[in-house]
Amino acid sequence: MSKDATEKKIKKEKKDKKEKRTEDSGGVVKTKKDKKEKKLKTKSDVADALQAELEKDERVSLVKVDEGGDALRGALVPFAVPLADDAKEVKKVLRTVKKSAKTKTLRRGVKEVVKALRKSTSTAPASSDISDPPFVCIIAADISPMDVISHIPVLCEDHNIPYIYVRSRAELGEASATKRPTSVVMVARERNKKGKEVKEGDVAEFEEAYRELVRVVGKASKTVRK
Repeated sequence: MSKDATEKKIKKEKKDKKEKRTEDSGGVVKTKKDKKEKKLKTKSDVADALQAELEKDERVSLVKVDEGGDALRGALVPFAVPLADDAKEVKKVLRTVKKSAKTKTLRRGVKEVVKALRKSTSTAPASSDISDPPFVCIIAADISPMDVISHIPVLCEDHNIPYIYVRSRAELGEASATKRPTSVVMVARERNKKGKEVKEGDVAEFEEAYRELVRVVGKASKTVRK
């Protein structure tokens, strides 16, 4: 058998095998374009699945979900007490945070607040009503993972510093003059550093707001103390 005849025979056998595979698959011939489109579709499906998983609210498994009425009110850590839940109370708390930021008496974020708490010299008994504490902590209750803030209430109690929770870290961040959501802030009664001068009117407004904040926190704390 000549070389040409052998090559023709091999090509015919390959063609016959290909046609047989086509018949076995129902007569559907998959071109390179079809295979490429299938591969792209598979990648797209995987990407969509991953995006769906990322968009799931993982906090639900870590925190309690608090519902009010028919609408979901927020996902809160289970130890968020005392909690500023009344609209007027929340307004007073956030108003004081705003004025504290304006008068440079505000500490933002876990690191800065913890540092200030550890340096606190308050010696008032934990069981007494502190009418004029040097600091008040405001903690966001919608934090996940909860370990980010779980040690802060303990530090506050160890140093006899009153604290209160608010529902939204976004609102707390906005009130503290930053665009980023904030997990915790500390409002100080007095400035501890010299810096840009603050208007007397702003100082007077802050002092009034601070006294109101202390009353709100004291009232809320009484409802949870044994």
